Amino acid sequence: MNWHEFWTPIRLSLQVSLLSSLVVLVFGVGIAWWMSRRSFRGKTILETAIMLPLVLPPTVVGFILLVMLGRRSWFGKFIEWLFAAPIIFSWWAAVIASIVVAFPLVYQTMKVGFSAVDRDMEGAARSIGANEWQVFRYITLPLTFRSLVSAYILGFARGLGEFGATLMIAGNIPGKTQTIPTAIYVAVDSGNTTMAWAWTCSIIFISFLMLFLTRQKN
Repeated sequence: MNWHEFWTPIRLSLQVSLLSSLVVLVFGVGIAWWMSRRSFRGKTILETAIMLPLVLPPTVVGFILLVMLGRRSWFGKFIEWLFAAPIIFSWWAAVIASIVVAFPLVYQTMKVGFSAVDRDMEGAARSIGANEWQVFRYITLPLTFRSLVSAYILGFARGLGEFGATLMIAGNIPGKTQTIPTAIYVAVDSGNTTMAWAWTCSIIFISFLMLFLTRQKN
């Protein structure tokens, strides 16, 4: 077994998942908190749009991202002008794909967590002079810590296992955008079952370990 060939997709997958899960967690927590405390016209439509990547085929999500970020779109042209390189078929494209597909899971988990917080405790903190940031930091977040951990784990695991959208906008470039799922697909397609099993066992081990640690923490 070529250990460099084996390790590279694992390293790339971990890097993509770590970055995307952190980004998703920050935005997922912020938006879920805001949505759980606001009522406005069109909220149901907005939440449906947020959850849509969860039920759409990953290839559909990837195609939409490809159109939005491609070199023919105004946003794609802006990104290429800004960074002097297109974003599609790059490592950053894999990160974006993971962010989009993982966001609904993080959002829904945190929304449930925020909805379970006792509003009377938050109100009591405000009554003694705490501002919204202090209430959020010292009351809301500690009470939703388990949801926070679960949301991060789900976001990380979803990013780690992402295949369809990643393949559409990041491709399968060894050493650059080839993650564990795409590497497994290529290995199976080429008849290299040894490497396919090695990568399969590695992603199962990583996912199991994270879920196990979460169970221990809770």
